[in-house]
Amino acid sequence: MSLRGVWRTKTAGESRRPYYGADSEYDVKMASAVERTDDLVREYLIYRGFTSTLKYLDSEIKADKEKGFRVDKIIDQLQQLIQSYDLTGLKEYWAYLDRRLFSRLEDVYRPTVNKLRTSLYRFYVIHTVQMKNHEKTQEFFQKQALELQAQVEWRDWFALPFIPAPEQNPTFSPYFSRQWADTFLVSLHNFLSVLFQDLVSSQRNVNMTTPSRNFFSTFLPQTRRAPGKMAPGPQSSPTQASLGRKDPTASAQSAKAKDLPATKDLKMPTVSTATADLATGYPRQRRHQDHEKERKELLSKHPPQSSEKKNDSDSDAQTEAFPEQTDSTNQTRVGEVAGAAVEQPFIKLSQEEYGEHHSSIMHCRVDCSGRRVASLDVDGVVKVWAFNPIMQTKATIMSKSPLLSLEWAAKPDRLLLLGSGVGTVKLYDTDAKKNLYEMSIDDIHPRILSLACSPSGTSFVCSAAAQAAHSGIVTEGDARISAPVSGQLLLWDTKTVKQQLQFALEPGPVAINCTAFNHNGNLLVTGAADGMIRLFDMQRYESALSWKAHDGEVYSVEFSYDENTVFSIGEDGKFVQWNIHRCGVKQSEYSLSQDAVGPFVLSGYSGYKQVQVPRGRLFAFDSEGQHVITCSSSGGVIYRLNKADTGLESVLSLGGHKAPVVTVDWCSAMDCGTCLTASMDGKIKLSTLLAQKP
Repeated sequence: MSLRGVWRTKTAGESRRPYYGADSEYDVKMASAVERTDDLVREYLIYRGFTSTLKYLDSEIKADKEKGFRVDKIIDQLQQLIQSYDLTGLKEYWAYLDRRLFSRLEDVYRPTVNKLRTSLYRFYVIHTVQMKNHEKTQEFFQKQALELQAQVEWRDWFALPFIPAPEQNPTFSPYFSRQWADTFLVSLHNFLSVLFQDLVSSQRNVNMTTPSRNFFSTFLPQTRRAPGKMAPGPQSSPTQASLGRKDPTASAQSAKAKDLPATKDLKMPTVSTATADLATGYPRQRRHQDHEKERKELLSKHPPQSSEKKNDSDSDAQTEAFPEQTDSTNQTRVGEVAGAAVEQPFIKLSQEEYGEHHSSIMHCRVDCSGRRVASLDVDGVVKVWAFNPIMQTKATIMSKSPLLSLEWAAKPDRLLLLGSGVGTVKLYDTDAKKNLYEMSIDDIHPRILSLACSPSGTSFVCSAAAQAAHSGIVTEGDARISAPVSGQLLLWDTKTVKQQLQFALEPGPVAINCTAFNHNGNLLVTGAADGMIRLFDMQRYESALSWKAHDGEVYSVEFSYDENTVFSIGEDGKFVQWNIHRCGVKQSEYSLSQDAVGPFVLSGYSGYKQVQVPRGRLFAFDSEGQHVITCSSSGGVIYRLNKADTGLESVLSLGGHKAPVVTVDWCSAMDCGTCLTASMDGKIKLSTLLAQKP
């Protein structure tokens, strides 16, 4: 237990109170203020006769290398109270923070603080359930009943102690995930860090003549104040709401007064603005400029890390913790559209690596429940693995024949479809770890290029293609002269394991590279080797629309969030949005680099080059369809989808790869989303993101 970092512990009969030092980044004057305050505390303890507490204080002061304020100590103490089931101590600790700090904020920040407290209590009660300490679970609801029973957000939670397996209940399962816990802890860490830095920075500029009060006056009974503009953002999710601030990078790059704390917005308790100006000799304008400059410097520094995952190297770990840090030099850290600063929409909480493959990845897909991942490499090895609560391989599938495609079944989600290069599709049970069926598709068209399971789970479509007349990269001239490869598009019933029908492909049989259903399975969109996009009516089983979409092959196609448009990436390097109500009409078009489109090239020693044509999904959307992730040479790049005239806006580069990324996927649950990026060296990066909603 830390006296200087978290608690000032008294002897018997005394109350416990948090005690804080000043941050070591805030210059020599702040260090001097810490020393003077330590002396004052010593005098107080001697005066009261608390000799044992004095000994603890002196020993911890000697051991304190930081000599300053540490947010991670607050987080650690909260976790210690939770792990020791000290509900009373947890409530007292939060109440003190609320009384001495949060109560000084403007009323607009109260919803954020309340949701932080709600998340903290949920963190506690989930811990009691996970540790199977039913007595403490019951105790929580008994003691908190009067306070919580009238709150809507706790209405369903009173049933928690009586549910046999709450971690499998849709209402509570997200709170048992490691992503939720990490999101909450990082959000609380960020909130406190920026809050304290703003307060210290603001007082430091005004109270330059009284350094001993620069920080500690925060905890004295003074007038109300607020930190520099932080986005309160009441959200639907407890974890998102707990991040009650804007991205520090956006604040640092924005010169607008609304993003910086103006003097009139800060009510300083000791020295008036006019007195400070006279005392320092600074004119008002100059003081504003210095204040803004120092605040930018503060927010560009990184608070100590506490609960972030540290699976990669130290340099990677530093880039994962907070939104002001980035992973790639070519990333647009915070976009500026028409001269206005734009808040970064995501924080990368962590990035983990799955390294069980030993060759280039072709496909990597999350199942519909978001619990498991299936990945396929060029050697035909399939790995089924989970990432919550820990990354763990559940099944390994070795195939004698080459595998070219995979798709999760919708119902039940434990089933996996595997398409081969010899005209067969296997239905594999990932729980039982065995093949259930093997379907022979077509000997003339042996390459199963794409599989898509209907949302109802009753059927799937299968794209079968003839052997390619070429291998590797096709030059632009060859692509235009040679005829597209022949192929079929078939519909199979998953219950009877029989073919239902063959779709008519106009103007002629052609290899279908990619397929995707809409949300209810009534529409199917396909992209083909002839550059055509075809839209099928799955109630009539006929083609509804078709149009020439790309010069060269269509590599990847998906429905938009509202399903009024479809997006496609083609061999011509174009990322196009098409209006399905007006056949062949482009709604927007963007040019992508070869790193995002392929063919993908991995250079080795002595001039060796490995080339891979696109097989898997080349782009994926977030849960609201406002952002898209694409491949790049070193990771995934997330773009904001703007109007056609403003173009794609890069908002985050996930990075972390040493080889080109060839396929991506994006699974969203609550405000905590998981991005998968898979590369040619067999490495798969799993990045956990926190969405910052306005």
